[in-house]
Amino acid sequence: MSRQQISTDLAPSPAGPYSQAIAANGFLYTAGQTPHHPATGDTVGATIEEQTAQTMANLAAVLGGHGLDFSHVVKATVHLHHPGRDFDGFNAIYAGFFEAPYPARTTVGSFLGDFLVEIDVVAAIP
Repeated sequence: MSRQQISTDLAPSPAGPYSQAIAANGFLYTAGQTPHHPATGDTVGATIEEQTAQTMANLAAVLGGHGLDFSHVVKATVHLHHPGRDFDGFNAIYAGFFEAPYPARTTVGSFLGDFLVEIDVVAAIP
């Protein structure tokens, strides 16, 4: 199996021993993206809507690093710090990045520290 590391300065640098994304076997697998600014590392926004928008912008940058966009996404995994409180606000922003048929998605509650949302995706490489 061949694996290709994908990296872009337009998304936050990995905070540990992992890649922003790996292309393998016809799919791109992203690391979890968060609402951190690519250059400063600061959390962008205080609301779930603001933080979701920044997280999606970071995902778009990682996808774009391999010439892909949200139309290629087939699966998303979403972690929400406060799922009961934030699901509707998150979903309203997230939905604006996709068209039907929507990717499969799992949304779970997770302890995320000082931010509200983290998302990773799997995209099909044409």
